[in-house]
Amino acid sequence: MAKLVFGMNQSLDGYVDHEAFAPGPDLFRHFIGEAQALAGSVYGRRMYEVMRYWDDDDPEWTEAEQAFAAAWRRQPKWVVSSTLASVGPNATLLRGDIGAAVRALKAGHDGEIDVAGPVLAHSLGGLGLIDEYRIYLHPVVLGQGRPYFAGPRPPLRLKSSERLAEDVVRLVYVPA
Repeated sequence: MAKLVFGMNQSLDGYVDHEAFAPGPDLFRHFIGEAQALAGSVYGRRMYEVMRYWDDDDPEWTEAEQAFAAAWRRQPKWVVSSTLASVGPNATLLRGDIGAAVRALKAGHDGEIDVAGPVLAHSLGGLGLIDEYRIYLHPVVLGQGRPYFAGPRPPLRLKSSERLAEDVVRLVYVPA
C-alpha cells in the first residue's frame, strides 16, 4: 500500500508560494531525487496547471531542470478537477468521490504518492488519507499568500527533522 505524502516549501510565517521563493541547487537536487522515487502524484487543478510547465522542453534548462522534467513526466499523475475537460500526458482526471479514488490509488500502488497543493491536502487530510506532512522551511517571511495548511491544522506528531540545505530544514510530521 502506498503512503500519501504532502510536502511543500514553506515560509517562516506559514505560506507557500513558488514564485516568491525557490529552492537553491542543493534542495532542487533533493527534489529531483524525491520526484524520481515517487509512485505518482495527486494534483488539484491549479497546481497541476502550474506544473504542466515541465511537460515542454526548454533549451535553456540546466541539467538539473532537465532531470526534474524527466522525472515529472515519467510519474503517473492524477488530477482532481471538476472543471478540466482533459489532462496532459501520463495524467488521469479524477472526478466524483475523491476519497474513494485516493483510497484506491493507495491500495493499488507501492511507495509514495505525493499530494500537490494545500487545498487538496486539506481535503485529503480531513478524510484521514495523508500519512505524512513534509514542511521544507525557508527563512523568508511573506506576510500573505496561500497557507501551507489551508484550514485548521490536523493534530500532528513530529517524526523527524533534517537540514537539507544551508538555510532549509525539512520537518516531517505524521498524524497524531
